[in-house]
Amino acid sequence: MQNQALVEIVHNIELDKLWQQYKSGQDAEAKERLLLHYAPLVRQIVRRMMPRYNNYNEYDDLVNCGIIGLIDATEKFDLRHGVKFETYAVSRIRGEILDYMREQDWAPSSLRKKINAIADVYESYESINGEPPSDEEVAAAMGVNVSDVRKVMSKNHAFNLVYFDNSIEGGFVLNEISGNGEGSEPENVLLKEELKIILADTIEALPEKERLIITLYYYEELMFKEIAELLHVSESRISQIHSKVLIKMRARLKKAL
Repeated sequence: MQNQALVEIVHNIELDKLWQQYKSGQDAEAKERLLLHYAPLVRQIVRRMMPRYNNYNEYDDLVNCGIIGLIDATEKFDLRHGVKFETYAVSRIRGEILDYMREQDWAPSSLRKKINAIADVYESYESINGEPPSDEEVAAAMGVNVSDVRKVMSKNHAFNLVYFDNSIEGGFVLNEISGNGEGSEPENVLLKEELKIILADTIEALPEKERLIITLYYYEELMFKEIAELLHVSESRISQIHSKVLIKMRARLKKAL
């Protein structure tokens, strides 16, 4: 253990030197070595963001976008702020990947219609009954089989990833409130604080299994496969439950705001 700690200390010292060399004189070699060092971070982020049913985004394309985000983060990172580079870089890398996903035709129109139809049922049911519908109730409202609903849910990860991210960062929610997504900065700050409270309350009200999956995925940063093994269910089932929870959150956000 002591040897490991010593190796880590030496490693961090060498990393600090690379940062100093790069930032003090824009050393190209130092920058290249930094990018090589942090490249695994990009692949890790892509693996978490990439849909299990990856018909809509190619892994290499997402990694390339992530590398662009990493380069941007490396160039703009300020050592004086005292923040870990990884913390700063994650948002830049995710942002670049999400921008790419928004620009691509990553979901067939037929799938988008089904996803939106399910979201509409959740929103309507929640508005009338004060609670989300079951899979059976969604299927009945749409006139389809429960298996069809769950199949769409299992392919819904990319859709939720993009559109739910828009919601939290000021997408459809801000657009619906202000008309064009533009508001004074204090209003946006207050709105985001309100969103945090609503999301926290929504997560707290989830059934135990759903709350556990959200906790393991977003807070413990486990992959769907790891969560599936932990809970002794299929990976596709974890994907379905995850999609269902995000649709619930979206419906409750729209209802509240």
